[in-house]
Amino acid sequence: MDKSHNLQAAVQGLHLARSLADTLQIVADGVVTGLGYELACVNLVRPDGDLVVASFAGNSAAEAQITGRVGSRASWERRLGMGESWGDLRFIPHTEGWVLDDDDVPQWYTDGPAPRFEDEWHPSDRLFAPMYTRSTSGASHRELLGVISVDQPLTRRRPRPDERRDLEEYAFQAAIAISNARLRANMQRALVRQEREQQALRASEESFRQAFEYAPNGMAIAEMGGDHHGRILRTNDALCRMLGRPASAMRRYTFSDLVHPEDIVTLLRTSAESGHAELRLGRRDGTYLWVSLRNSVVADANDGPRFLLTHIEDIEKRKHRELQLAHRASHDALTGLPNSAELHARIDARLCALREHGSDAAAEGVDDPYLGHADQAATPHPHVWAPVGDNTHGLAVIFFALRDFKAINTRFGHDGGDGVLVEVARRLSQAVRDGDTVARYGGDEFVVLADGLGPADAQTAAVWMQSQIHLPIPLGDQAVRMHAGVGIAWAQCGTAPGDMLRAARGFAS
Repeated sequence: MDKSHNLQAAVQGLHLARSLADTLQIVADGVVTGLGYELACVNLVRPDGDLVVASFAGNSAAEAQITGRVGSRASWERRLGMGESWGDLRFIPHTEGWVLDDDDVPQWYTDGPAPRFEDEWHPSDRLFAPMYTRSTSGASHRELLGVISVDQPLTRRRPRPDERRDLEEYAFQAAIAISNARLRANMQRALVRQEREQQALRASEESFRQAFEYAPNGMAIAEMGGDHHGRILRTNDALCRMLGRPASAMRRYTFSDLVHPEDIVTLLRTSAESGHAELRLGRRDGTYLWVSLRNSVVADANDGPRFLLTHIEDIEKRKHRELQLAHRASHDALTGLPNSAELHARIDARLCALREHGSDAAAEGVDDPYLGHADQAATPHPHVWAPVGDNTHGLAVIFFALRDFKAINTRFGHDGGDGVLVEVARRLSQAVRDGDTVARYGGDEFVVLADGLGPADAQTAAVWMQSQIHLPIPLGDQAVRMHAGVGIAWAQCGTAPGDMLRAARGFAS
């Protein structure tokens, strides 16, 4: 049989394989049996862009050595840009290819004598046949599918022009065959996966239908594993009513799509099997509902866990009560400000952060809304305790102690005194920046926590807030003016919150 018949037979064999693995091996075998080379290797582009040795023909020892090994895309691009271009083929003679000996592309080495004449094949010559696929973005655009490497022509000479054309045509046909085999494999996997999902759903339908559909609490079935892990497949009427979403719309979501952004970590930490979490799910109207979420697994006898059964209970009323109790425990009942216990907790929470971020704040400066009001500072500068120095930047603890507050209670009664405290709390809350804390520390004492201020800026801010307290406060048909002593200290890692507050309080008294 002549070479043309051998080539035709090799090309026909490409399209007879039943699987992708068979196709890749036939590609390598066809080079050896039909094109007249002793060795052939198929390097296939992976999803990450690197190339893996997918099949080998002609030498079992070399096949065992490099099959399955990976070469980087960058190294392959370098190879395909070197040497001589023979149409789509790339030939790298041994005089240039020695620079590739130590790169990461898997390769084999063959022994043999040095060439005796000009076109004789050298053992270190390299010949590559790239395989391209036509892109859907345009007929002229091609994407690299893989590269066929060949070695040791049976003629012991560099391929003639007609032999080059045969190899180039074979690589083109091989790319078509591999693409078709991949498509068939993907379609078969999709059909198998769809059939398995349908079987699992049918098997669980009757067992769970009654309990699922008529449960008083919300129920949902979601996928486990695969590309669509967590996608909601089915919901009962109770869950749809709970979230105000129709069942058809629910199937477009995963629980990650519905959960409140602040609760996404809680959801992700919930184990798939027997997991439990309390979190918020989004309603159709844009509000969020507190729910208790419990998971269990609907198992497939053959393939193991397949679906996640989720039980959702409305805990909005309980959670609201808990949040109210927590707020009452940490906030002053009269003014609504954080109380002394919450103030200590917030100082504790911020102290360690100052070690990492304090120096950055000092270097970058602070956008201070208090600046520009210094002209209103009619009172003396407040005392300052700066534990590091004039360049201190950190969490300023600004303490305000109202003067002669008992006289207000005596003159206007406790209702009048309460009104003054509420008004002072309101003014301080409006005077601070977003993110600062205003707390009621005692009967007539208030504390402001302000991040990122140095001594000068803290004094300016304190004087500005002090001036707001000093403005007249209406009480019935009269008005009173309150004065407040001010003290400032800085919170530092390693110092107890009580020490900071006592230092600031001492300056305010």
